Amino acid sequence: MNNRMFAATRKGLIEYTRQDNLWTHRCTHFLGEPVTNVLHDARDGTLYAALDLGHFGVKLHRSQDAGATWQELEPPKYPKSDCPDAPALSLLWTLEAGGPDQPGRLWAGTLPGGLFRSDDHGETWVLNESLWNRPEREKWFGGGMDEPGIHSICVDPRNSWRVAIAVSCGGVWVTEDDGESWRIGSHGLRAEYVPPEAEFDPVTQDPHIMVQCLSAPDVYWIQHHNGIFKCEDNLESWTEITDFAVSKFGFTVAVHPENPDIAWFAPAVKDSARYPVDGKVVVTRTKDGGKSFEVIRDGLPQDQAFDLVYRHGLAVNDTGTQLLMGSTTGSLWSSDSSGNSWVLVSAHLPPVYAVKFA
Repeated sequence: MNNRMFAATRKGLIEYTRQDNLWTHRCTHFLGEPVTNVLHDARDGTLYAALDLGHFGVKLHRSQDAGATWQELEPPKYPKSDCPDAPALSLLWTLEAGGPDQPGRLWAGTLPGGLFRSDDHGETWVLNESLWNRPEREKWFGGGMDEPGIHSICVDPRNSWRVAIAVSCGGVWVTEDDGESWRIGSHGLRAEYVPPEAEFDPVTQDPHIMVQCLSAPDVYWIQHHNGIFKCEDNLESWTEITDFAVSKFGFTVAVHPENPDIAWFAPAVKDSARYPVDGKVVVTRTKDGGKSFEVIRDGLPQDQAFDLVYRHGLAVNDTGTQLLMGSTTGSLWSSDSSGNSWVLVSAHLPPVYAVKFA
């Protein structure tokens, strides 16, 4: 049972601890500042926080004493250029630890679509030029933002040199050689928002998030802009799930770490509206690999709700028994029953960008 968790919000990184089976607010780090994501590195306990301070730019902080103190680090930077439209970091969207055999290794996904690597606990960063220089990247475009962005990084538990990423809108890419080369991994994904002849173009897909099952790493799930997709062959192909119960639109998915057929989703009405279907917040769960879904409402608001769950707003712990979910309207819920029922932790937070167990 995890007894510590974080909510990265529009007004700070809010930390909770578990006491007497209830989550209790412990402290708020970076009070008043937008924290876009947080990483707890299970290899050594280090915490990393990504911030977006608007005019003052993207910031990165590290704590090596469980959050008691924080050290500011230089965030990833694109190479200097005299070109007036040279790329510049606009969002540090996700952080991921490398494998257990790679101490100090971190990966960072950013807007405008760059993947960065650090081998010294975030002290320095290097742009992965092999991916950046792929000619297909010219077809990438923003999904809800002006620029394409890397939001999902999956480090294969069998081989730390094998890393898969998902891009909005640029599909799925995978490296087998620690980033030296890349291949497309989004064959079978389908996009409704492009002309029919480009519907299955693997380079222009909009995966909202991608997750990998740790115990069955050939299996990945994607919540796509217009559907739910599952891969069972190590990113060779994807299959669209047609029985989605409530809505095929959403931003997030979590997969059970020990059972690849169990996955949770937070459906919504898509495109310009983006709110819970019929104003009712629900979690949908499949236990049979997407053949069927159950709709879970217990503990969630069922009247006049406007909560939307962002890409990193749903998390499952390493046993699959605990879940967290945070919304754009500042609600935070937890479940100790694998999602069977939910308990409100707070209804008065700033918009929640990401939730993480520690």
